[in-house]
Amino acid sequence: MTPVLYLVIPCYNEEQVLPLTSGKFKAKLDELVSAGKIAGNSRVMFVNDGSKDTTWDILTSLCEEDERYAAISLSRNRGHQNALVAGLMEAKKHADITISMDCDGQDDINAIGQMVDEYAKGNEIVYGVRNDRSTDSWFKRSSARSYYRFLKGMGVDIIPDHADYRLMSARVLDALEGYGEVNLFLRGIIPQLGFKQSVVYYSRAEREAGKTHYPLSKMIALAIDGVTSFSVRPLRIITLLGLIVAFLSFIGIIYVLVSFISGYVVDGWASTTCILCFVSGIQMISLGVIGEYIGKIYLETKQRPRYIVSEKKNIPEE
Repeated sequence: MTPVLYLVIPCYNEEQVLPLTSGKFKAKLDELVSAGKIAGNSRVMFVNDGSKDTTWDILTSLCEEDERYAAISLSRNRGHQNALVAGLMEAKKHADITISMDCDGQDDINAIGQMVDEYAKGNEIVYGVRNDRSTDSWFKRSSARSYYRFLKGMGVDIIPDHADYRLMSARVLDALEGYGEVNLFLRGIIPQLGFKQSVVYYSRAEREAGKTHYPLSKMIALAIDGVTSFSVRPLRIITLLGLIVAFLSFIGIIYVLVSFISGYVVDGWASTTCILCFVSGIQMISLGVIGEYIGKIYLETKQRPRYIVSEKKNIPEE
């Protein structure tokens, strides 16, 4: 049976890039329909993540012009991960498979056909992975490698050089729906789901227009979310660090007592100050890490909705 495919594309302030990429998404969909790889009622579904520009107006016009376009709008900005989940949960009601991708044209649309082929072979999750980072600056390449090494080192199961360009079957999305946490990190959740999976490699292009919505600060925040959502290793590191400092302090106490008994006492304000600063720094870092975990517990216990859909366009009746 030919599967129904929904492309799920989050958008936030994308008025500059949408006129350039929306037609390419639909053209690729038409190509796959003509090739008999997907069903004719497949759609390109955009998710407006509370944009402040004319993004929703553009999406509304697209939906009025062609029923192949569909769109939902969130009541306010909820962040990329929540917007993506909102689109996936809506799409799974109508599609056999979904492919999530960025709106900016950086994800190679030609990889979509390869992903569908992998699904036809029985793979229910297909990751889109960059084959190289030659187009990135030295700083971005270095920071990306450090990012993945850091997550791996903290015990987070993640696919290197994979963002959120992936195919998932409806069965996988049903399993994903069971993950109810507010602090979402899909790159860490998806590998935990299991199911048969494969990888498709592609070359990432330059953004077609507009500015990136993922600067270094957001990448750092995403890395912190990934670690604190999937690993308690930082807490264990704090414990180990505390034991090391306690051991060194014990050695220091013995040294002070021996010096006192032997009558060799030297004023040591510099060393004392250094030790105090070191221990105080360790304590502040430890409190910060513990506070990050407590903050996440606080948010999870409230059980507030991750998103609220305010409008829908061209979404079939259930």
